Amino acid sequence: MAKTQVLNLNGEKVKDLSLKDSVWNTEVNSAVMHDAVVLAQASMRQGTASTKTRSEVSGGGRKPYKQKGTGNARQGSTRSPQWPGGGIVFGPKPRKYDKKQNRKERRLALRSALSSKFQDKELVVVESLALADNKTKTFNKMLKDLKIDGKVLVVFDEDNDNLFYASRNNQNVAVVSTEEINVLDLVATNYLLIEEASVKKLEEVLN
Repeated sequence: MAKTQVLNLNGEKVKDLSLKDSVWNTEVNSAVMHDAVVLAQASMRQGTASTKTRSEVSGGGRKPYKQKGTGNARQGSTRSPQWPGGGIVFGPKPRKYDKKQNRKERRLALRSALSSKFQDKELVVVESLALADNKTKTFNKMLKDLKIDGKVLVVFDEDNDNLFYASRNNQNVAVVSTEEINVLDLVATNYLLIEEASVKKLEEVLN
């Protein structure tokens, strides 16, 4: 069974914590993780881009010039695609970019992402993320004490206003609850900082 240290907010070891191998030390499936990231990114696309075809642009009701005798190619409308201001051929139309991934694959992708953090020594477990106040200075000191440098995903278990307000000025930090943890945030950050209670809850759900 995998093990990791549980630290306090000063970076001091409190105890050792046993982790379930099926969640934190399983074989990493990169293909399923990639699919999960693509799905998450696709779901954020609005899909509202739209262009007008020749039947939708205004004007062009009259033939621009007579059929023969001008020396020019015959034209039936100034709204044809080859004319300035004409319609767009094969342009984008509103669409959905949603992709699907079945439940087993979603769970496998999340287990793989969590295992990747543990195996790469990018997992930091703390006893609690209850900060003394909501100041950015306090939050940054905590990261320094925990030796976390770079982008970090912070996962908390219970409502934590101090954590939310103290971290929001740091662009390298993403804060989510245990229920909101996702593969995209995990692969986009260098460290996973998580409460011990959240670890237990994830093991209950993903085991």
